[in-house]
Amino acid sequence: MFRVRPIRTSDRDDFIELARLSGLGFTSLPDDPKLLESRILLSEESFAKAVKEPSEEGYLLVLEHMDTGKIIGTSAVKVGVGKSKPFFSYKLFSIAQVSSTADRRFDMDLMILVNEYAGATEVGTLFVHPEFRGGGTGSLIARSRYLLIATEPERFGRTILSELRGVVNDDGSCPFYQHLAKKFFQMSFDEADYLSGVSDKQFISDLMPKYPIYVDLLPPEARDAIGQVHRDGKGARRLLEKEGFRYDRVVDIFDGGPTMSAPRDDLLGVKNSRVLHIAKSGAGSVRGLLSNERMDGFRACPVMAGLNEKDGTISVESHVLDALEVAAGDPVRFIES
Repeated sequence: MFRVRPIRTSDRDDFIELARLSGLGFTSLPDDPKLLESRILLSEESFAKAVKEPSEEGYLLVLEHMDTGKIIGTSAVKVGVGKSKPFFSYKLFSIAQVSSTADRRFDMDLMILVNEYAGATEVGTLFVHPEFRGGGTGSLIARSRYLLIATEPERFGRTILSELRGVVNDDGSCPFYQHLAKKFFQMSFDEADYLSGVSDKQFISDLMPKYPIYVDLLPPEARDAIGQVHRDGKGARRLLEKEGFRYDRVVDIFDGGPTMSAPRDDLLGVKNSRVLHIAKSGAGSVRGLLSNERMDGFRACPVMAGLNEKDGTISVESHVLDALEVAAGDPVRFIES
C-alpha cells in the first residue's frame, strides 16, 4: 500500500536518490544535496507554522511504500512564486501585419519575457521512481496536492500553475534552448538549467533579450518545440488537464515547455472534494482518494469506500485509518476517482 505524507529529514537519502534519477531538465529536482536539504527544512517549517495569508512557503510531499518505508515519489506545492525571485516565462502573442500598398496581410507570433504569475502558487516536482510507475502512483502523488490545498485554501494563492518539462533529446540537447537562450547565456543547457534552479535568477534578467522574439525567425526545430511537453511528461499533462489546468500560451524560457494554470477554487480536488466522517466497517464500491483534515500531519491514500449520504460518513478498511493516522469519527476529505 502507498500513502502520501509531508517529507521528513529522515527521508533525505531517498529524496536525493530521486533527484539523481530525475535526469536532465528537471529544474526543481537538481542533483544538489545541500539545496535539497534546505527544501526539506523549508517544508517542515511550512507545514508546522500557522499561516493567515500566503507568503513564500514550500510544501514537499512524498509517496511512501508503507511495507518498506521507502520513499518512491515526490511532488511539491510552492507558494508565492515571482515575489522575492522573478518567475520568468515567455508569453506568446499574435499580431497582424497589414500593408494595403503591398496588398498583404498575415499573422505572426511573437514572444515577450514576462513575470506573468507573480504571487501565484506552483505545483510541481512530480516524480516517481521508474520501478514504481504505473498502477496509479503518479496520479496519487499528484492529486494529493489538491486535497492538501483544499484543507486550508487560505495558505495558497488564488492562481495555481504548473510548469511542464519541454523537449529535451536523448543526448541532452534542447532545440529551443540551443537556438534561442544559448545565444544570450553563452553556456550549456545543463549549466543554465542548474543555475536557474539554485540561484536568485538575476542572471536571466541580466542576459535575456528585453525585446520581443519573432517566432518565425527561429529554426523549425525550435518553433516546433514551443508549448510541447517532454515525452515523459505527457501523462502529467493529462493529469493537469483532467484537474482543470489549461495552457494559455505561456512557456518556459529554457526548453519552451508549456505552463499550465487554473483558478485555485476551480480545481476538481478543491471544488469537488467533501468532508465526511470516517468509519471502520470494511471496503466499499466507490473508488477515490482520501486524506485527513490536517496540514501538519497530512496523510492521503487511495481507497475503495462505502458512502453513507444520510449521515455523512465514509466506511473503509481498518488499514486505511492506520495509514491516515485517524480514528473512527474523525473528519476526512474524499474525492472520487
